[in-house]
Amino acid sequence: MKCKTILMMALLSLTSQLFAQDLYVGGDISLLQQYDDYGVSYYDQQGRPISDVLTYMKSEAVGWNAQRVRLFVNPNPALEYNDPAVCQDLAYVARLGKRIKDAGFAFMLDFHYSDVWADPAKQWTPTAWLSLNDTELQTKIYEYTRDCLTKLVEAGATPDFIQTGNEISYGMLWGEKGSGSNRCYINSDDNWPRFIALLQQAGKACREVCPQAKIVIHTERNGQPDVLRGIYERLTSVDYDIIGLSYYPFWHKDLSTLSESLNMLAAVFPDKKVQIVETAYYYQGNGIDYDFSSMWPATAEGQASFVRDLIAELKKHSNVNALYWWFPEENGTGPNEAVIGGKLNRGLWDNNTHCALPALYELKSFFDGRTGIASVMADMDDSKWYTLRGVCLDSCPAFPGIYVRNRQKVAVK
Repeated sequence: MKCKTILMMALLSLTSQLFAQDLYVGGDISLLQQYDDYGVSYYDQQGRPISDVLTYMKSEAVGWNAQRVRLFVNPNPALEYNDPAVCQDLAYVARLGKRIKDAGFAFMLDFHYSDVWADPAKQWTPTAWLSLNDTELQTKIYEYTRDCLTKLVEAGATPDFIQTGNEISYGMLWGEKGSGSNRCYINSDDNWPRFIALLQQAGKACREVCPQAKIVIHTERNGQPDVLRGIYERLTSVDYDIIGLSYYPFWHKDLSTLSESLNMLAAVFPDKKVQIVETAYYYQGNGIDYDFSSMWPATAEGQASFVRDLIAELKKHSNVNALYWWFPEENGTGPNEAVIGGKLNRGLWDNNTHCALPALYELKSFFDGRTGIASVMADMDDSKWYTLRGVCLDSCPAFPGIYVRNRQKVAVK
């Protein structure tokens, strides 16, 4: 095969971050487009204006390489507190997704399969799908997933990771708002065949349209390791690649419990990588049921300390290969609360000053000491091709990607 290079990049830096092709750090930036459209100002930690947030997130100072965006079927804020943050339809996601890909990030698409927030307490079926029976729903989720992915590919926003559902610890597509008849529990066989069939059809569409993408099954029971194990044991017939977890200490217990869950997943599901697809902590105004202020105060430094401690724990677990901050772009409510209806105070920009917080600059340390080709640079044959992990290839690359040759990074298509 003849190699066709489209870009020769700068001379290699020997920092591990540049070679973290299989490690990912980023955030769920689903509202960044709204902030940008409303002209909300962003500043760095020193108060200097940031002209383009995505470019800044890619900079050496921040060092992220991945971004996540949610997708609703027909976003309907009226279904939940008239929340203006429920706005991500397919056109919105295609627009933001293309920006993400053009900026050089890996792109994770988060299907909510709902018109409003989908999480463990609510997985309401989209209004347009309510009349469908279970067999028809299987067809619909396949067709919808296929059609969305096709349009994203056409828009230049091909996902690299695809979540077929958001926090689906108890199943998905339960029915109309308030319905509980289709929920799944690990101590009952009820509804699991239905849930599995839905996931299989969604995954089928992913494999057909985006065969290079990794499929993520996202849950959030890592505060209950036995429940977490039970969920994924019931999903062994589902085709997927990655176990995705939410981890918020104020809901999912302390780091020792997270460690227990990660150790369990490594032992029971050794073929699955684990990604923390959502995490966050407060820099002001806690007010959550669990008080962690003695460990991580609800201050800017407390938030940064949480990041350091979380990363120190994750580095102990080789099965974990990604960390995403949820809603890092939070930066005030926008004019007349047009972007969000109230401040959460868990983002990585200060809602009042619009300046970046220290935690923004801590996340890239997830890469440190985890990857790198520095240890093999001395023995490299400049005429050969290497992966970003330092693995020597027998010939020129057979697949598109970023490789190393002559001690330079080379993009191959």
